[in-house]
Amino acid sequence: MSITTIIILTLLFGLAGFIDSIAGGGGLVSLTSLYAAGLPPINAVSTNKFSMTFGTVFATINYAREKKIIWKLCFASIPFALIGSSLGAQLALRFADTLLRYMLLIVLPVLTVLTLKKKEEKKGTLISQSFEITTIAYVISAIASFVIGLYDGFFGPGTGTFYTILFSFMGLPLIFSAGTTKVLNLTSNIAAFVTFIINGTIFFNVGIPCAIASIIGNLIGSSYAIKKEGKAIKKLLIVVIALLYIKILAEFFLQ
Repeated sequence: MSITTIIILTLLFGLAGFIDSIAGGGGLVSLTSLYAAGLPPINAVSTNKFSMTFGTVFATINYAREKKIIWKLCFASIPFALIGSSLGAQLALRFADTLLRYMLLIVLPVLTVLTLKKKEEKKGTLISQSFEITTIAYVISAIASFVIGLYDGFFGPGTGTFYTILFSFMGLPLIFSAGTTKVLNLTSNIAAFVTFIINGTIFFNVGIPCAIASIIGNLIGSSYAIKKEGKAIKKLLIVVIALLYIKILAEFFLQ
């Protein structure tokens, strides 16, 4: 891979981190860009997992500092997310040359629409300090974390959206939903990319600079995380993904 391509990917990962910290959906840009750059599906998925994990680490730390994480719910769900993600990564390794390629073509547009249609949190939302976790909530979270973790290890983009839907359904206050989502998302990310490291599918010459860019993008984006910028970023998300997707389709049908 040329230095020029790596530089372009680094810029796109910085943009992905910036978008992710404001409106979500950064993984859609990062994974699509790797595949558009010519990486085989399994290498695109694994390298993306490696690089974007570092941005998630910083986001998780910020939520933890603000005490916006329901740790009891996390601890009950983390083992299931770990197991699911590890299994998903193994499935990705086995079906890399077939199913993953079609998922990139079919699932990415669907996830993009879901991300863009996701409702924004309104300013002034009341945060419940007496949130009680029922046994049913623990069970639902554990089972869902296994399923979502399985998907995250196998493919990845949209994982945060799925967790947000889950916790909103359970009645978790939005700010705590976001913080708790980051913990479980980070958990499944780590489990998957460790599996990919062991199997040697990560392109570190691409992954390391992209990881640094993702961190920088997340740090810059977090200071602009207000409603107006969120809407502007979603428009930018559409343009970037559309251009990358056109390139992928052209290469797919012309190969």
